[in-house]
This record gives sequence, C-alpha cells and structure tokens, in this order.
Amino acid sequence: MDGRWLMVETVFGAGPGDPSAEAPVCPLLPTAGVNKTPTVDCRDVCGLNISDRCDFIRTNPDCRNNGGYLNYLEGIFCLFPHSLLPLAITLYAIWLLYLFLILGVTAANFFCPNLSAISTTLKLSHNVAGVTFLAFGNGAPDIFSALVAFSDPRTAGLAFGALFGAGVLVTTVVAGGIAILRPFTAASRPFLRDIIFYMVAVFLTFTALYFGRVTLAWALGYLGLYVFYVITVVLCTWIYRWQQRKSLVYSMPGTPELLSDAEDERVSSNTNSYDYGDEYRPLIPYQETTAQILARALNPLDYRKWRNKSIYWRALKVFKLPVEFVLLLTVPVVDPDKDDHNWKRPLNCLHLVTSPLFCVLTLQSGAYGLYEIGNLLPVWAVVVIAGTGLATVTFFATSNYEIPRLHWLFAFLGFLTSALWINAAATEVVNILQSLGVVFRLSNTVLGLTLLAWGNSIGDAFLDLTLARQGYPRMAFSACFGGIIFNILVGVGLGCLLHISRGHVEVKLEPDGLLVWVLAGALGLSLVFSLVLVPVQCFQLNRAYGVCLLVFYLTFLVVALLTEFGVIHLKSV
Repeated sequence: MDGRWLMVETVFGAGPGDPSAEAPVCPLLPTAGVNKTPTVDCRDVCGLNISDRCDFIRTNPDCRNNGGYLNYLEGIFCLFPHSLLPLAITLYAIWLLYLFLILGVTAANFFCPNLSAISTTLKLSHNVAGVTFLAFGNGAPDIFSALVAFSDPRTAGLAFGALFGAGVLVTTVVAGGIAILRPFTAASRPFLRDIIFYMVAVFLTFTALYFGRVTLAWALGYLGLYVFYVITVVLCTWIYRWQQRKSLVYSMPGTPELLSDAEDERVSSNTNSYDYGDEYRPLIPYQETTAQILARALNPLDYRKWRNKSIYWRALKVFKLPVEFVLLLTVPVVDPDKDDHNWKRPLNCLHLVTSPLFCVLTLQSGAYGLYEIGNLLPVWAVVVIAGTGLATVTFFATSNYEIPRLHWLFAFLGFLTSALWINAAATEVVNILQSLGVVFRLSNTVLGLTLLAWGNSIGDAFLDLTLARQGYPRMAFSACFGGIIFNILVGVGLGCLLHISRGHVEVKLEPDGLLVWVLAGALGLSLVFSLVLVPVQCFQLNRAYGVCLLVFYLTFLVVALLTEFGVIHLKSV
C-alpha cells in the first residue's frame, strides 16, 4: 500500500491506545532522538511516534513558518490531541475558505477601486491602465501569494503550482466556458499577441526550473519582458487608432482593442460590486451630523438591498460582514465616479490613524510595530500619536460636504493598506497550505495547482463568465490571457527580485519531482493547442472548442494527481 494512505490511516484511524499509532518510525530519523536531525523534511513527522511529533515540529527548522501570525503545524501536533486531528483539519479548511474570502473582498472592493482612482488621478489611458493597474488589481491574490511563496525556496513549489495551475485553469476551463456560453469570433491580433507573450513567459519559467535557480538578471528579464509587453499593447492600440482615423472609420462593431462608451459604461455598471445604493437618495436632501456620517460609512450592510436579495446572498453577506467592517475601518477608498468621491470626513480622519497603525502591525508580522525607539516608545505608539495629530488637523481644516483638494492622497494610502491586507492574508494561505501538505504528505506543487490556484482564480472566473453571459465574450476571452501574463511575469520576477534584494545571490528552486514538469508541459500544450486551433477555425470559437478545452483540463488534472501519488513515474535506469 502507498505510504500516503498508510499515513492517512495512521493520522485519522489510530488512537492513543492503538499499537499502530506507536509503530511507524521514519527511516530517515535516528532512534536516539529527533533533535539530532533538525534538517529532516517536515513531512516525515507523521512517521514518528505520537509523543515525539510536537518536539519534532518545534525543533526542526524545516517546520517553521516564514512569517505569518499563526503556527499551524504547532497547532495541529501540539495543541490538538491526536484524537481530535480531524477536527483540527476541518477548522483549518474553514479558515482557509475565509482567507480566500478576505482576499476576494479586499481585492474587489478596496484594492481595485483605489487603483482605478490612482490611474484616473495620473490621467493614464485605458489601455495602459488595463495592462498595469487593472491587471495588478485583478491578479493581486496571485501576485502576493507568489511573493510570499518565493521568499522561501521550500515553498517556491506553491508559487509555481499556483501560477501554472491558474494558467491552465484560466486558459482551458474559463476560456472553454466562455466559448460554450456564447460562441464568438476572437480578435485576431490581440489574441496572437497575448498568447505569444504568454508562451515566452512559460518558456522562461520552464528554463529557470531546468537550471534550478533564478539569478538577478533572470528576474530583471521577467520584469523587462512585461514592460515590453505593455509597450507593445500601447503601440498596437496607437497604430490601430491611427489606421482608424486614416480610413475615416469612427465606429466599428466588435472592435478588438477598444470599447465604445456605451459598452464601457454598461460593463462598469455591471462589475461595480460595492455600490451602497445611490438610487435610494432622498428626494429632499438633508444634512447628516458627523456621527451619522461615521455610522453610515462604517455600516457594510444596506438594509434596503438586504430585503431584495436571495437567501444565498444573505448567507454570504453574513460571513463577509466582519471582514468588511474591519476593512472599512482601516482602508480608505476614493471613488471618482461618485459625486463626493467617497469623501467621509470623520471616517477619513479616522483612517489617518488606523491605516498607518495597521501597516506597521502588518510588516514582518508585527515585528516592526513592536520595535521600541530609544527604549522609550514602540513604533506603533509613535504612529498613533502622529496619526492622531494629523487627523485632528484634517478634521478642523475640512468640512463634511466639501471635498478637500488633497483627498486624492487617500487613494495611495488605501492602495498601500489594502495591499498589506492582501499580503497578510496570502501569507496565512501559504502557511496553512504548507501545513496541510505536511499532514497529508502532499507536495507544494499539487497544493498550488489545486487549492491555491482555484481559490485565487475563482473570482476572475466568475467575472469573465458573467461578462460572456452578458454579451461580452471577446473582452472576457482577452482577459483570460492578458491577466495571467501579468501574474507569471510580475509574480516570478518581482518575487525573486525581492528575495535577492535581501542579500541572497540567487533564488534556488526545488521542483517537486516530475509533477512540476507535468504542470509546465500541460500549460505549454494548452497554449499550443489554442495557438494552432483558433487560427485554423478562422478565430471562430464554438462550443466544440470549449468542450475540448474542458476535456483537456480534466485529463491534465487526472495525470497530475496520478503523478503526485506515484502511479505515473519515471523508471529509474
């Protein structure tokens, strides 16, 4: 019987009095004690006697989390009795789902609106904003998960698994779902441009895995390729507009690069998920007091919308209320589409205290915030004092109903705070997935390509499929390739660059055996499949093409799992 199934039987089936619970001892460990082999793979803990597992987790450096607030392995093997291990796993799974919920709410309702406000303030064009700020907003969970995972070579497999897994998922399941829901004609030039750039990015990553390291030049090459991609998008758009003006064609249905004003307005209204009901404004305006403004701004629930929503929406809203309240308390949001730009004087003044405080308590899991300056005051106290003074000045220098000239600066503060929120949640996601991999003896790669990739991509999948259902399949299909180019190039490039900036010469990669090559090969085959088949069909994407993509993903998933459990393996020579 496979060792994993023996381990699962030991973990979930054996009790304290079962002889089998004391029998398995990892052959890599000496019998004298666990302290003499501190560098043994942490996944060998389940082969130890139950009484030795807690000491092994606490003394083995391989079992230590890289950042984060909670030690999940110590909780499993030290805090919970062995008989309650299934309960611990269940609680961890629920917490993991809630972390994904935090990532989604923060990215959609706080991170993206502030990025949109920043791009509006900087007067960026729609195309530049789309491939930079908008792509950063949509891929924030993937990017921050990759940054956290690349900070430690042991968890780099999570990053590759998530980035490659999300790539396969989006280019097959999401793209296939769009073709099945609404067959359409793809825009030829943007499709060929995006898929070629993505294939180059996959080839660079495949080469890095082959050599087992990423140097400074290689990391800069990733970022340079993305800059070149942005320049290419801008040039293509400029050339297209020049040709359009030259031919005196000002309106072309289904333009591949541009959206009409009506379509753009319709899409914006359909994708706005954080509108608190401007349609319910009273006919006779009245001035609210400062306390009423603060109470309404901190209330994440609109009771009038609550009555009109389904039971499923209400149930999800109940789970989201706590995190939405804390986010409203700590993250300012600037919305240029609103008349008041979302200026809430008492809450924005409060943000001048809570946002910097949250930032210092998030950096290095709060280590910077607790550092004492001159052995007198900790950093967090200094931040609170300075923030309170600035908030007081702002409160008395502004009014409730007049937007201050420097209100746009809150967009940058909200961007930084929401980014740290996402980074903190992504750190916990990586740590809890690594802990589950230890318990079930699963590689980081398979956890990345399944749980992490599914969790980070589910929001984009729903958005793209909704856009296709509402009549925008071309835009949704383009988003499938444009977003993941940003994720893999910036995720790998920036993650490795940050790791090298901490004093390391290079980032050493530790691929999890054959599985990572299966994953990279599957992504490459899916791209080649689309690159060949779509032009052959004259860019007509029908339901048969979508079904083929879904079958491809299911086949890939089966092969990946069979490879993980040793059914498919390379024969030793």
